[in-house]
Amino acid sequence: MTTKKTYRTIGATAAAAIGFALLTGCGGDSAALPEGWSKLDTKSLSVGYPGDKGYKEQPAADRAKANAAVALKEEGGLRTGMVSVQLDFATGVDSAAEAASAAGAGIGLGATRKGTEEVRLAGAESARDAHRIDYEFTSSGEERTPAPGTRMTGVVVAGVDSKDVPFAVRINAVKGSLSAQDLDAFVDSITVK
Repeated sequence: MTTKKTYRTIGATAAAAIGFALLTGCGGDSAALPEGWSKLDTKSLSVGYPGDKGYKEQPAADRAKANAAVALKEEGGLRTGMVSVQLDFATGVDSAAEAASAAGAGIGLGATRKGTEEVRLAGAESARDAHRIDYEFTSSGEERTPAPGTRMTGVVVAGVDSKDVPFAVRINAVKGSLSAQDLDAFVDSITVK
């Protein structure tokens, strides 16, 4: 014989399961942004940037054609920090490893790689695997970048979205202006669609 207590237990279990499914979005959770951060949103992903540290979204008319979204930090007329999103930047790429290889080739000669690791992003389950490459380089002083010889920190996160479009999300900043926690938060703020 079934009692009211049994029905309540079944109901509570079902409600918890539905709630969990809604929270996880069937594997498609959204990344939370740290306090003071803003978000760049594209058709393949969204990514946070530290608005509280002076980064501002660049208008579409002002950014390079290769970039789907950009946030810049400018100081004294120089670009001292940049977050950029490139979509469909390479042909024949259909995996996170291939996207990372193509994005890594674009880091440039003279850059020093500090580490490469696989990361798991928030968002569409089929697109959550990505690769993170940490590197350092020296500013050329060209195109309103810091004076030649200024050491810069870089991180690129590359993968493919749920429609197999390759993406590369980059952050470059004057070395020391962003903490290791800021750089981790940048990666953790990415939600792939």
